[in-house]
Amino acid sequence: MKKIITISREFGAGGGEIGRALAKKLNYEYYDKEIILQMARLSNIDVESIIKWDEKVPINFGFAQSLFDFYNKPLNEKLFEIQQDVIRKIGEKGKCVIVGRNANTILKEFEGGLHVFFHADPHWRLQRMKGKMPDTPEAKVGEKIRLVDKTRKKYCFYYTNTEFGVADYYDICLNTSAFGIEMCTDILLKIAKEGTSGC
Repeated sequence: MKKIITISREFGAGGGEIGRALAKKLNYEYYDKEIILQMARLSNIDVESIIKWDEKVPINFGFAQSLFDFYNKPLNEKLFEIQQDVIRKIGEKGKCVIVGRNANTILKEFEGGLHVFFHADPHWRLQRMKGKMPDTPEAKVGEKIRLVDKTRKKYCFYYTNTEFGVADYYDICLNTSAFGIEMCTDILLKIAKEGTSGC
């Protein structure tokens, strides 16, 4: 049985939706934005600042240069260290599904892990996100998809020196536009239940 499931995903590929469904079926804890609240409690930094930083590029990639902590370390570096601590604590407890935040790399040495990447056809992702953002023009939705993907790639490379979406860094990569959200959930459920300990 896999006790830790991490999900990385292209924007609009349905990784969060699959993660929530999988956690419910396994009776696991689901972590996405909840990690931000835990970080805020540990860091004494306001939630809004953490949300602005969350899964974004660091200062020398163009992030606001005014954010520094009291140890003279850029805030983004401090927050990533706190995030790592939070994710490791979650991993130690097990029975969890964690979406994003480089959790696959942070927890790669933990036993009982399953690290997943979801991708999908760009047109499929565009149509899916248009349904979730009905008041946003299609061009803006497409721009949002490209921007978020680009930002996640930079964030991943800067903090982990790995490449976002490259199969070497995951146990399985699934195309949600080919298999659908429900089938991808079922595939992972089967792997999680039948998988051996370790990766």
